[in-house]
Amino acid sequence: MPAAPRALLLDVFGTCVDWRSGVARAVRAAAPPGVGVDAGAVADAWRARYQPQLETVRSGARPWVDLDTLHREALDDVLAAHGLDGLDGEARDDLTRAWHRLDPWPDTVAALARMRRHAVVAPLSNGHIALIVALSRHAGMTWDAVLGAEPARSYKPRPEVYLQGVEALGLRPGEAMMVACHASDLVAADACGLRTAFVRRPLEHGPRGAAEEPPEVAGLVADDLGALADALGFDPG
Repeated sequence: MPAAPRALLLDVFGTCVDWRSGVARAVRAAAPPGVGVDAGAVADAWRARYQPQLETVRSGARPWVDLDTLHREALDDVLAAHGLDGLDGEARDDLTRAWHRLDPWPDTVAALARMRRHAVVAPLSNGHIALIVALSRHAGMTWDAVLGAEPARSYKPRPEVYLQGVEALGLRPGEAMMVACHASDLVAADACGLRTAFVRRPLEHGPRGAAEEPPEVAGLVADDLGALADALGFDPG
């Protein structure tokens, strides 16, 4: 068996936390009394704007802006399409911060603590540092560093995000493993020379949503983060 990676770099939205349930909960709380709303559909529509918004930065069409800015810009159109355009600016700003208050998957917190006994563990997320700090405190997730889009001044799956994260830890790409439930994340990380692990999150898009399948480049495939720790041979302590 190959030596365990010296660092595990984790995607956060979907891999570590349940974004859909948390955003839908916030949408229901924000809806005015008597206004019927499909909160799950609003969450899905908002998330559907995610990659197009990121692409405005990745493509160079605009300078770097953080994920709160991109989420907030997308929100206005989403609310209008779902009969919630009566929400005022303060309510919209608070709804944007729902992405700071997402709950972890049941296995996440214990698995991260276990992993940190054996390797450096850090998020490599499109969330900016303030967002990831707030989210991690809410969810009880502990890291050794916060890496990802903001330090690299770009968004995954741009290669500089992966390479800057590895470099910041003083490692070579092959000494780090990207962990994600999204195939595109792992394909990009593999192209940069990182090791890869796919974690199944069948409920990321809700009970009727389509679950992603692991890409061919996935070095490991696990049913959750605890199972990944098992596959890496990490003593449960």
